[in-house]
Amino acid sequence: MTDVVFYEKPGCLSNAKQKQLLAGLGHRLSVRDLLAEPWTAARLRPFFGDRPVPDWFNASAPTIKSGALDRCALDEADALALMVADPLLIRRPLIEALDLRCAGFEPGPMLDALGVQLPASADLQSCSRDAGQPSCDELQALAPRHGLTAQFAAEADPR
Repeated sequence: MTDVVFYEKPGCLSNAKQKQLLAGLGHRLSVRDLLAEPWTAARLRPFFGDRPVPDWFNASAPTIKSGALDRCALDEADALALMVADPLLIRRPLIEALDLRCAGFEPGPMLDALGVQLPASADLQSCSRDAGQPSCDELQALAPRHGLTAQFAAEADPR
Protein backbone atom coordinates (compact mmCIF):
# COMPACT_ATOMS: atom_id res chain seq x y z
CA MET A 1 0.00 0.00 0.00
CA THR A 2 1.42 3.34 -1.09
CA ASP A 3 0.46 6.91 -0.26
CA VAL A 4 -0.45 8.64 -3.52
CA VAL A 5 -1.14 12.35 -4.01
CA PHE A 6 -3.59 12.56 -6.93
CA TYR A 7 -4.32 15.99 -8.47
CA GLU A 8 -7.59 15.82 -10.38
CA LYS A 9 -10.16 18.05 -11.96
CA PRO A 10 -13.26 17.50 -9.83
CA GLY A 11 -16.00 15.85 -11.86
CA CYS A 12 -13.63 14.38 -14.46
CA LEU A 13 -14.91 10.93 -15.43
CA SER A 14 -11.47 9.68 -16.46
CA ASN A 15 -9.93 10.81 -13.17
CA ALA A 16 -12.70 8.92 -11.33
CA LYS A 17 -11.78 5.71 -13.19
CA GLN A 18 -8.08 6.25 -12.48
CA LYS A 19 -8.70 6.80 -8.75
CA GLN A 20 -10.90 3.69 -8.61
CA LEU A 21 -8.14 1.60 -10.16
CA LEU A 22 -5.48 2.90 -7.76
CA ALA A 23 -7.71 2.44 -4.70
CA GLY A 24 -8.57 -1.07 -5.90
CA LEU A 25 -4.87 -1.89 -5.81
CA GLY A 26 -4.82 -0.84 -2.15
CA HIS A 27 -3.19 2.56 -2.49
CA ARG A 28 -4.14 5.39 -0.11
CA LEU A 29 -5.15 8.42 -2.15
CA SER A 30 -4.86 12.01 -1.06
CA VAL A 31 -7.03 13.66 -3.72
CA ARG A 32 -6.48 17.34 -4.49
CA ASP A 33 -8.16 19.80 -6.81
CA LEU A 34 -5.73 20.50 -9.65
CA LEU A 35 -7.56 23.72 -10.52
CA ALA A 36 -7.46 25.17 -6.99
CA GLU A 37 -3.85 24.26 -6.22
CA PRO A 38 -1.48 27.27 -5.95
CA TRP A 39 0.90 26.17 -8.71
CA THR A 40 4.23 27.76 -9.49
CA ALA A 41 6.41 26.95 -12.48
CA ALA A 42 9.07 25.44 -10.19
CA ARG A 43 6.55 23.21 -8.44
CA LEU A 44 4.83 22.10 -11.65
CA ARG A 45 7.89 21.39 -13.81
CA PRO A 46 9.01 18.10 -12.16
CA PHE A 47 5.74 16.37 -13.10
CA PHE A 48 6.68 16.49 -16.79
CA GLY A 49 10.13 14.87 -16.56
CA ASP A 50 11.77 14.57 -19.95
CA ARG A 51 8.54 14.64 -21.96
CA PRO A 52 8.42 17.14 -24.83
CA VAL A 53 6.60 20.38 -24.00
CA PRO A 54 3.55 19.65 -26.22
CA ASP A 55 2.92 16.48 -24.16
CA TRP A 56 2.58 18.56 -20.98
CA PHE A 57 -0.81 19.87 -22.10
CA ASN A 58 -4.33 18.56 -21.62
CA ALA A 59 -5.43 17.81 -25.19
CA SER A 60 -9.08 18.31 -24.14
CA ALA A 61 -8.57 21.88 -22.92
CA PRO A 62 -10.79 24.25 -24.95
CA THR A 63 -7.92 26.50 -26.08
CA ILE A 64 -5.99 23.44 -27.29
CA LYS A 65 -8.94 21.78 -29.04
CA SER A 66 -9.97 25.01 -30.75
CA GLY A 67 -6.44 25.63 -32.03
CA ALA A 68 -6.27 28.98 -30.23
CA LEU A 69 -3.08 27.80 -28.50
CA ASP A 70 -0.32 26.09 -30.45
CA ARG A 71 1.39 23.99 -27.79
CA CYS A 72 4.10 22.99 -30.29
CA ALA A 73 5.26 26.60 -30.55
CA LEU A 74 5.96 27.03 -26.82
CA ASP A 75 9.16 26.71 -24.85
CA GLU A 76 9.25 25.43 -21.26
CA ALA A 77 8.99 28.82 -19.59
CA ASP A 78 6.03 29.97 -21.69
CA ALA A 79 4.23 26.64 -21.30
CA LEU A 80 4.63 26.68 -17.52
CA ALA A 81 3.50 30.32 -17.28
CA LEU A 82 0.35 29.50 -19.26
CA MET A 83 -0.41 26.46 -17.09
CA VAL A 84 0.09 28.38 -13.85
CA ALA A 85 -2.35 31.02 -15.16
CA ASP A 86 -4.84 28.43 -16.49
CA PRO A 87 -4.60 24.99 -14.81
CA LEU A 88 -7.14 23.55 -17.28
CA LEU A 89 -4.18 23.37 -19.64
CA ILE A 90 -2.29 20.92 -17.41
CA ARG A 91 -2.28 17.29 -18.50
CA ARG A 92 -3.97 15.30 -15.77
CA PRO A 93 -3.90 13.68 -13.44
CA LEU A 94 -0.73 14.80 -11.74
CA ILE A 95 0.50 12.04 -9.45
CA GLU A 96 3.10 12.04 -6.68
CA ALA A 97 4.19 8.78 -5.03
CA LEU A 98 7.36 6.97 -4.02
CA ASP A 99 9.52 10.04 -4.76
CA LEU A 100 8.18 10.02 -8.34
CA ARG A 101 6.00 12.54 -10.16
CA CYS A 102 4.12 12.24 -13.43
CA ALA A 103 1.51 13.92 -15.58
CA GLY A 104 -1.05 11.67 -17.21
CA PHE A 105 -2.18 8.11 -16.63
CA GLU A 106 -0.19 6.07 -19.10
CA PRO A 107 2.26 3.19 -18.85
CA GLY A 108 5.62 4.30 -17.49
CA PRO A 109 7.71 4.44 -14.33
CA MET A 110 4.94 5.77 -12.06
CA LEU A 111 2.28 3.24 -13.00
CA ASP A 112 4.90 0.47 -12.95
CA ALA A 113 5.94 1.46 -9.40
CA LEU A 114 2.29 1.45 -8.32
CA GLY A 115 1.68 -1.99 -9.83
CA VAL A 116 -0.76 -0.72 -12.47
CA GLN A 117 -0.78 -2.92 -15.54
CA LEU A 118 -2.97 -1.61 -18.32
CA PRO A 119 -3.77 -3.77 -21.34
CA ALA A 120 -2.44 -2.27 -24.57
CA SER A 121 -6.02 -1.49 -25.60
CA ALA A 122 -6.85 0.35 -22.36
CA ASP A 123 -7.10 4.14 -22.49
CA LEU A 124 -7.65 5.72 -19.10
CA GLN A 125 -5.99 8.97 -20.22
CA SER A 126 -8.43 10.33 -22.80
CA CYS A 127 -11.66 12.11 -21.96
CA SER A 128 -14.34 9.56 -21.06
CA ARG A 129 -17.25 11.54 -22.50
CA ASP A 130 -18.97 10.17 -25.58
CA ALA A 131 -18.02 11.51 -28.99
CA GLY A 132 -20.06 14.57 -29.90
CA GLN A 133 -20.52 15.66 -26.29
CA PRO A 134 -18.60 18.65 -24.99
CA SER A 135 -15.66 17.70 -22.80
CA CYS A 136 -15.73 18.53 -19.11
CA ASP A 137 -13.22 21.29 -19.84
CA GLU A 138 -15.47 22.78 -22.52
CA LEU A 139 -18.42 22.73 -20.11
CA GLN A 140 -16.30 24.38 -17.45
CA ALA A 141 -15.19 27.11 -19.87
CA LEU A 142 -18.81 27.80 -20.87
CA ALA A 143 -20.21 27.82 -17.32
CA PRO A 144 -19.59 31.51 -16.45
CA ARG A 145 -21.25 32.65 -19.69
CA HIS A 146 -24.41 30.84 -18.62
CA GLY A 147 -24.42 31.90 -14.98
CA LEU A 148 -23.24 28.50 -13.69
CA THR A 149 -20.36 27.75 -11.40
CA ALA A 150 -17.50 25.82 -12.97
CA GLN A 151 -17.94 23.01 -10.43
CA PHE A 152 -21.65 22.67 -11.31
CA ALA A 153 -20.81 22.48 -15.01
CA ALA A 154 -18.18 19.80 -14.44
CA GLU A 155 -20.65 17.65 -12.53
CA ALA A 156 -23.73 18.42 -14.64
CA ASP A 157 -23.55 15.17 -16.58
CA PRO A 158 -23.42 12.30 -14.06
CA ARG A 159 -22.07 9.75 -16.57
